[in-house]
Amino acid sequence: MGEINLFQVSEGGSVTEISPDPVELEKEVQNLIEENLEELLGITFLESEYSTGEKHGGRIDTLGLDENNSPVIVEYKKTQNQNVINQGLYYFDWLVDHKAEFENLVHDKTASDREVDWSSPRLVCIAPDFTKYDSHAVEQIGQNIELMRFEQYSGGLLLLELLNVVESSDDTEPDREYTTVGEKVQQASDDLLRLYEELDEFILSLGDDIQKKELKYYFAYKRIQNFVCVYITPDKGEIRVYLKIDPDELEPMPEIGRDVTDTGHYGTGDLELTLSNEDDLEISKEYIKLSYEGV
Repeated sequence: MGEINLFQVSEGGSVTEISPDPVELEKEVQNLIEENLEELLGITFLESEYSTGEKHGGRIDTLGLDENNSPVIVEYKKTQNQNVINQGLYYFDWLVDHKAEFENLVHDKTASDREVDWSSPRLVCIAPDFTKYDSHAVEQIGQNIELMRFEQYSGGLLLLELLNVVESSDDTEPDREYTTVGEKVQQASDDLLRLYEELDEFILSLGDDIQKKELKYYFAYKRIQNFVCVYITPDKGEIRVYLKIDPDELEPMPEIGRDVTDTGHYGTGDLELTLSNEDDLEISKEYIKLSYEGV
């Protein structure tokens, strides 16, 4: 779909093009990403080459759980022409039909009681490149599918480029008993709603690469990984913002800030900012930008 030219700039100002280092085997890509899944994609590794049983007769390249506790299937292909999307969709259907099996795998592999969020399971397709037809097909399918370009370069350089994202808007839990973050926005006072809209506009203005995802309890803003999570409490007239910033590195801690490293909370990030007015929003902008640049 596109081409990236990578150059090494010398101290004297001259440039030398760095050529791609072709990957000979699809498994090489898979091994590299699985060994660094958390750092690269913010996904907890669960299983490699997971069998879908005799009926479905296949093996899922990588199964994982993302930082929002959503299930993730990752499929890899060595060449542009291999049909990774259709294969991934086949396994995607298997996943949503085997929720209990997946949840048992999460509990066994993570030794935790992480609650799986089935509102937005994801399919991540990784290949050297995709065609314009791939992009169009993904848009028509209407599922949570990410196309990611993979390229290795000499000198130990790795490129992961998120090419396009399509998100499903289906309500998969019609009988739920909790209040979603979208419903909390509707319950907010006019002042709180205005504050949220200004916060949302500022976050999205930081870059064209930002994706916004509405989850059960919070909004997640991400590049490849989350950098801001927004949780709304209409009854208190507050917005809580969670950022991927190490609180220990802040001198001093902002007045609206709190270290929640060891405190349970919705969303990802160890720095919590509580916003209740325009002044709080202005203070938060510096730290939101810091989190965006850090991720």
